[in-house]
Amino acid sequence: MAEHDFFEKPIINSPYRIPDKHWELDDAGQPTGSLENRRRIVKFVTPIPKPKRNTNKKKSQGQQVDLGFTDKDELSEEKQKYDIADIIGEVRNQVDAWRQLSKSQWGVTPETARLLEHWRKEEWDNIRPFFCQVEAMEVAIWLHEVAPSLKNNASIRILRHLSAANENANPDLFRIALKLATGSGKTTVMAMMIAWQTVNSVRMPNSKRYTRGFLVVSPGLTIKDRLRVLQPHDPSSYFLTRDIVPTDMLDEIKKARIVITNYHAFKRRETMDISKAGRSFLQGPHESMETLETEGQMLQRVLPELMGMKSVIVLNDEAHHCYREKPESDEDMDDLDTEAKADLRDEAKKNNEAARLWISGLEALNRKIKVTAVYDLSATPFFLRGSGYVEGTLFPWTVSDFSLMDAIECGIVKLPRVPIDDNIPENDMPIYRNLWENIRKDMPKKGRAKAEDLDPNQLPTRLQTAIESLYGHYEQVFKLWVEENTQVPPCFIVVCQNTSISKLVYDYVSGFRYKTTSGLENFQNGKLKLFRNFDDSGNPFPRPNTILIDSEALESGESIDKNFREYASDEIERFRRELVERSGNAQAGENLKDEELLREVMNTVGKPNTLGGQVRCVVSVSMLTEGWDANNVTHILGIRAFGTQLLCEQVVGRALRRQSYMLNEEGLMEPEYADIFGIPFDFTAKPVISKPKKPVDPVTVCAVRPERDKLEIQFPKVEGYRTDLPREEIEAEFDTESKMILSPELVGATITQNSGIIGETANLRLEDAHLDTRPSTVIYNITLHLIQKYYKDGNEDPKFHLFNQIKDIVRDWIDGYLECKNGTSPGQLMYLELADMAAEKISRAITKKNLDKQPIKVVLDPYNPKSSTTHVRFITTSQNRYRTDPRKSQINYVIYDSTWEAEFTRVLEATPEVLCYVKNHGLGFEVPYRMGTVSKKYRPDFIVLIDQGSGMQDPLKLVVEVKGFKGEDAREKKGTMETYWVPGVNRLGNMGRWDFLELDAVHEMDPKFQEKIQSALKSKTKK
Repeated sequence: MAEHDFFEKPIINSPYRIPDKHWELDDAGQPTGSLENRRRIVKFVTPIPKPKRNTNKKKSQGQQVDLGFTDKDELSEEKQKYDIADIIGEVRNQVDAWRQLSKSQWGVTPETARLLEHWRKEEWDNIRPFFCQVEAMEVAIWLHEVAPSLKNNASIRILRHLSAANENANPDLFRIALKLATGSGKTTVMAMMIAWQTVNSVRMPNSKRYTRGFLVVSPGLTIKDRLRVLQPHDPSSYFLTRDIVPTDMLDEIKKARIVITNYHAFKRRETMDISKAGRSFLQGPHESMETLETEGQMLQRVLPELMGMKSVIVLNDEAHHCYREKPESDEDMDDLDTEAKADLRDEAKKNNEAARLWISGLEALNRKIKVTAVYDLSATPFFLRGSGYVEGTLFPWTVSDFSLMDAIECGIVKLPRVPIDDNIPENDMPIYRNLWENIRKDMPKKGRAKAEDLDPNQLPTRLQTAIESLYGHYEQVFKLWVEENTQVPPCFIVVCQNTSISKLVYDYVSGFRYKTTSGLENFQNGKLKLFRNFDDSGNPFPRPNTILIDSEALESGESIDKNFREYASDEIERFRRELVERSGNAQAGENLKDEELLREVMNTVGKPNTLGGQVRCVVSVSMLTEGWDANNVTHILGIRAFGTQLLCEQVVGRALRRQSYMLNEEGLMEPEYADIFGIPFDFTAKPVISKPKKPVDPVTVCAVRPERDKLEIQFPKVEGYRTDLPREEIEAEFDTESKMILSPELVGATITQNSGIIGETANLRLEDAHLDTRPSTVIYNITLHLIQKYYKDGNEDPKFHLFNQIKDIVRDWIDGYLECKNGTSPGQLMYLELADMAAEKISRAITKKNLDKQPIKVVLDPYNPKSSTTHVRFITTSQNRYRTDPRKSQINYVIYDSTWEAEFTRVLEATPEVLCYVKNHGLGFEVPYRMGTVSKKYRPDFIVLIDQGSGMQDPLKLVVEVKGFKGEDAREKKGTMETYWVPGVNRLGNMGRWDFLELDAVHEMDPKFQEKIQSALKSKTKK
């Protein structure tokens, strides 16, 4: 392949299947242009710390530090060898082999097997899990349920390695790290983990291997709030909106006890509010007075719901913040200047304090309640600066890896574009690639107070040029989004080194007021028109286009304009209601603090009809390195130091969440891009001259409640059918659906030409194989098949006394309803699959004739016998959507699969007799049927309620199928609906009256539908 093919087509794998191709990378991590037809092997390019001495600049660029780990090598002072890639590769090989085994060989509990089948299935109404999410769970399950019993060399080596790695680094805890690229859905994996443990624990209450208690720990409030979707009772719970478990397991999930917290909560608090003088007075001259919480009190405060449980599982989100540092450090800073040394020491101190608090909290929990395992989920499970390990060293307990490159090749994330060239030839690297190195000497130092005396107009020229260059591209993207009428604008992020810089940049882009030397207040509008927070007269806009986010602003609410609350009163009230719904406390929304409001603005950027929905630019210090995942981010500008690729990937990761997850005709996702300045991200880069792509506009398809509750449609969840055996006399009623056409499309090629390298060719004809098959033999075989499969008495003994009657019916069917085309013959009905299809059609004709004497009975789902439109809720970027008439459907949108369905939706809304309707997308309405020997489930297109004179009290419930091509499969579906499902459901007596209509010609859609309505009305009148 040509070298540029990667940049033209980076996405080569489906996100839902094992990646079976990858673009080859050279030693510097750049694509060679060669496409390899196998999965990428586990190989890490270690994050490179900033060189301390750079005597040969060109030579040093691109060099990678080898940090391997093998069983033979100890941790060395010179180089900590963590060749963890071998371990991860071995785990992957073992899980791949295990995945191919039959279910009976999996070696897991029945509950786990059921969940694995659910996650691996092909057809999903709702959001389907990515392969990387399922693989992460497979690894966790294999290590817990399968590997301990295998006793082979590979499993023993893997388990010993995990044990040794934890003994060295976490002697009191057993940790397992799952490495998943940013944007690949770690929260979904956590939900799957909770489901796996909880269902097993509830159904096997005496087992010590499972638990229903979970502590989820995050690095900050932003992530903590986002993780609320893990709570089963939350309105946006993943267990309700993402089909994490089969519906019959939802009751078990509700028994899980889940505490979600940020690690800061582990800090022991003062139990007394007392001054220094008061403390001195109370404790006296010699005795110290302990006023801090005890360890037990801290745990009772943080996780009261888990107290009393025998064991818990800990889920660490962004787990690179959690480790026990080594007492010695190999950091050498002799060659750094004083300022750089101070910055590094401050960073190391901050990292260690956070890591020490986090790991100490988990160790305290383990002393109180047994921590069965700690699962670390992170895109970057590396040791940080100051840990005592080389910065960027992978956690040795890491067992799986789905890298950023894997995620890009599967289309799960956007492709980051970084500068690789500019028009300054004397520079080795484009200045906008590592902007900070070109401007840092001219930038202000730490401290918000200093920013008050600084002039935004005095920003370095190179910084102003960088801002306006990236903004110029943003303008083009913004214009395109406006033309597409998207609900939210694209988002531009600026990440700054300190609060002084963030305030300067914020004022520069959005506008500011200042005092002249004479003391008068003056105004200057923002340099970037789309990011301005003021009009030309200096009046603030009702809602800011640009917001400032940093630690000081978060505590003080400084960036919130005084009129913001009044202008955004509707959104604030909506947030209050949501707080009440989440907490169940009617007082929760009454006293909304400024910092809570600002955090809500931040958390809702990119979400329509929310506080942050219309924000265009976010200026931040360090809050955006992780956990903030708006999918409308299109541009990032870095104005800070980036010591490692770890930090680069974290910041770039904020722009990698995709907008659309729709597959194209090849079954792949279309590339989406994020443009990056100022972040020296060592990744693929190539000048791409391209116009901004049209944005996608995601919508939430859901039941509109309570406004449209009167339009709710309920339906039965049918699992199968049962019919009583006919008495002594059997008859059949054949119709058009009884017809069976044998053709090469159904049975396979009927003529094959074989040839050797030389010599004559030979034509192999399928009909030659059945020349000697007599018609009587075929009739006998199908009759016997019918009796043995369909006609047995209560003791499961075949009713052979019916043989002659059934044989006559089989003969009539073959003579009148079997058609053989293009070389096929009746003899092929000797094949079991075809015989089963024929038997199904004949049995259905017999059942149909005897409905009055031997009615059909449907078998309902024992756990959920019925469902409703009220449960519909999913997010889609499909543009094939139709906003419904609020008088006709409880669901706000129809997501249609064809123009025929769109046209029928129009017909429905224009028909007065239609009380309400729903498109069967995300509804979960399925009809079981058989196609040969295979049991399948059919999803009809619509359910329509027809007024028969009594309104919603007694409507006709019409199941409608809009079908263009009618093959053998379509005939089976229609036959099942008319012969089994409709009669069986109507016989229930408590689900109303149902009927079925198939529309197979677009120009006849309206008249056939009207004909069905009139027929139903006449039928009702007669009754």
